[in-house]
Amino acid sequence: MDEFTPSSVLILAGGISHERDVSLRSGRRIADSLRSQGVTVELRDPDATLFAHLESGQPDVVWPALHGAGGEDGSLRGLLDFVGVPFVGSRADASRMAWDKPTAKALVSRANVPTPRSIALSRDTFRDLGAVNVLDRISAELSGPVVVKPAQGGSAQGVTIVDEPGDLATAMVHAYRYGDVALVEQKIVGTEISVCVIDTGDGPVAVPPVEIEPISGFYSFEARYNAGETRFYTPARISDEVAARASEAAITAHETLRLRHISRMDFMVDGAGTPFFLEASVMPGLTETSLFPRALEVAGHDVGWAYLALCQAALRDARA
Repeated sequence: MDEFTPSSVLILAGGISHERDVSLRSGRRIADSLRSQGVTVELRDPDATLFAHLESGQPDVVWPALHGAGGEDGSLRGLLDFVGVPFVGSRADASRMAWDKPTAKALVSRANVPTPRSIALSRDTFRDLGAVNVLDRISAELSGPVVVKPAQGGSAQGVTIVDEPGDLATAMVHAYRYGDVALVEQKIVGTEISVCVIDTGDGPVAVPPVEIEPISGFYSFEARYNAGETRFYTPARISDEVAARASEAAITAHETLRLRHISRMDFMVDGAGTPFFLEASVMPGLTETSLFPRALEVAGHDVGWAYLALCQAALRDARA
């Protein structure tokens, strides 16, 4: 056991976002995996006693396994960095860029990774310019089906696939329930894949793409976290050439957004084999139905070993 192998890890899971239950499930899975590697693990909710708890007996590494706001928007990560606590995952500034989908899409697009045409609209703009006028312009510019989603957030909450222009208004209202900005994006018809990226200190590596085939046709919140509602294919049923293209795009996005240790990039692959970047996650789900552990296993990595290596990377970065 080297100097960068932690003896204790604190996993923060739960929180108050819409994805609390998913976070708790991810936290338990991480804890089980690390314990299998002989690490002492504590699992707790982040609350007003957190920093007093850290001061009373600081763990070697903190793993913020929080999904949604607070966990992925950079807020908590910024505080951990500020007080000098080593933690797994991207730092605050990078997390903020990835958390905001329009920002992430713009940055990744500048790095020559294709992303669907889209427009982001605040609730105030939607109201002040007249909903009917705005919807008419969107329908004229983005012909065909579109996807409406909150500009921030995850697990497909607030997301609607709109096949008919008349349903766009309802989709916008639904997205605004989850945030003040909605993203309207051209729907890419094709194969939905996710590419997970892991970096334990030797540079980011993409693990095999996972193909996602929800039985309902839409990879909803329920389809993500209820066993049996989605078929997963690992590796994805795409050609080696397309898989290599998607892996390269995932690494480019990871580096462009300055992410660290772990990330997941979501793509739609069109009929021509072009992967279109949709969004990035700085804390991918790690539940029993999640894509990241599935991809690691197919790549030949023991999940417990991989999670321990991520904790070791966090220690190295803190002491660099």
